[in-house]
Amino acid sequence: MKIEFGVLGFGETARRNLLDTLDNNWVTMGPKVKEFEDKWGELFKYRYNVAMSSGTDADFNACVSLYDFGAKVGDEIIMPALSFIAPANAIRAAQFTPVFVDINRQTLNIDPNKIEEKITNKTRAIMAIHTMGKPCEMDKIADIAKKFDVYVIEDACEAHGAQFKGRFVGHWGDLSTFSFFSAHLICTAEGGMVSTQRQDFYEILRSTRSHGRKDGQAYFDHIRFGVNSKMNDLEASLGLEGVEQFWNIFNARKKNLNYLLEHTKDLEEFAYFNCEEEHDVNCPHAFSLTLKNPDFDYWHFYNHLQVNSIHCKRNFGSVPTQHKAFAYLNHTLGEFPEAEYVGNNGLHIGVHHLLSQENLDYVVERLHDYFKKV
Repeated sequence: MKIEFGVLGFGETARRNLLDTLDNNWVTMGPKVKEFEDKWGELFKYRYNVAMSSGTDADFNACVSLYDFGAKVGDEIIMPALSFIAPANAIRAAQFTPVFVDINRQTLNIDPNKIEEKITNKTRAIMAIHTMGKPCEMDKIADIAKKFDVYVIEDACEAHGAQFKGRFVGHWGDLSTFSFFSAHLICTAEGGMVSTQRQDFYEILRSTRSHGRKDGQAYFDHIRFGVNSKMNDLEASLGLEGVEQFWNIFNARKKNLNYLLEHTKDLEEFAYFNCEEEHDVNCPHAFSLTLKNPDFDYWHFYNHLQVNSIHCKRNFGSVPTQHKAFAYLNHTLGEFPEAEYVGNNGLHIGVHHLLSQENLDYVVERLHDYFKKV
């Protein structure tokens, strides 16, 4: 038995859309992308939606759009110290400086109580990342942003359909970004989206994703910095099926995640698991586990799962102190103790909608096997 992190399972809608695209002899950005943008927006009531070539490009374009509002090269964007590397790479690629804030060990999200001390006169935005599909404390973050007159970017790449205090993620910030990589609830192979309620951001993003062209059109009049971040119609053809099936996929994955959480309650003395509070609806992105006692030996645990054919991934690590790519910022180990702890002791397992009951029971059994040994 092999438990993969994510499995593709496209059906007739995707096949029909792909054939339609090929029959029309148009595979770059075209009518399927526009349809995907519109239907994605309808799903969560996002007014404006700009499809991108990846979640990383979505973050990059969200950052680049800030130049139209007075940001300068070298200005700062605040983000959590723990995350997938893409948001930090996007900030850096957009020629901003990432400023890192430590996290809450249990939620894996940015600690809002530590944000204000990192704000300077060069801060232009706070990027709140909804890690493992758990929403950040967006009311507190929005209040801080308003107090200091900075923008809020919600990186919801892992949080399709998540809600905080009755509102879908993406409705708290000025911009929200999404990924449609194969591990996520909607898959376009690669692909991403920036959603916003603001027309001014929408018009800028249509330009930045197409080399900064005026109004996003093909005419060579480049009025701002941009790159080629366009989604193509082949990818959108796959995503349209994901939108159509979204709540079926969401509910199936949620059921799988809840089953794993329910059947590992007796292990809560040993590990932190996904944390869903009364005011949250978490997206079932993955089953996350962080060892409470580092003596349990993360690498032994990781290898135990891999040897038993359970594909797992590290809980990212502290970007500024555990990844050499950001050593240029001269942070030192120990500056972000919560993020570093999770980076050394946390991992996650997939809960995709094609897992069987046998698969779920197998994961539960292998988890119990490990903790019985240690």
